[in-house]
Amino acid sequence: MTSERFPTSTEDEREKAIEAASLAVQRGQLVVLPTDTVYGIGADAFDPVAVRSLLDAKGRGREMPPPVLVSSATTVDALAVGIPGYARALIDAFWPGPLTLVCRQQSSLQWDLGDTRGTVAVRMPDHDIAREILERTGPLAVSSANRTGMPAATDADQALEMLGEHVEVVVDAGESPGGEASTIVDVTGTQGRVLRRGALSLEDLNAVLEPLGATLTDED
Repeated sequence: MTSERFPTSTEDEREKAIEAASLAVQRGQLVVLPTDTVYGIGADAFDPVAVRSLLDAKGRGREMPPPVLVSSATTVDALAVGIPGYARALIDAFWPGPLTLVCRQQSSLQWDLGDTRGTVAVRMPDHDIAREILERTGPLAVSSANRTGMPAATDADQALEMLGEHVEVVVDAGESPGGEASTIVDVTGTQGRVLRRGALSLEDLNAVLEPLGATLTDED
């Protein structure tokens, strides 16, 4: 597959890029899109074949299911159940932003993200272009744009070098504004656990929760 790169420096270019990415997703293809952290490789979260292609492109197995990006905080309730109050506080404080929450997934969802053990990792990115794509496609399975074991791509050149043969569309929005992966928090229990340190520190998160009488633990 030969990928096509779409710049976004003008309004016309931006619209063409968003439209091309949205159509590619609807056709079951993979796309590279910018986010507020690093560049991501995305697929329709409800297309099992496309999600399998995403994992194959990265060199991952089903034991490492991709997170799901959404365009609005309210979408989390369509994907997850039993979201505790402290998780709602984190959503209010840090979405859109570099916070991924591992929640209990809705049992009725018709999808296959891999071996999720009944959970789904959800994030709302703080990037206008990413959210505009998500508004048109619905939830996307999105993982960092890199081969497993390699550094995550922070620009379109790096993403193309690692994944160009696997994706149909590359949306180029310049250098990633963040450059650091999101912080991942497991909110499936009565107390949240930080599974991966990232752009948000444990102190950042607990500063929101401590007034509520809650704190997170750190896996490390």
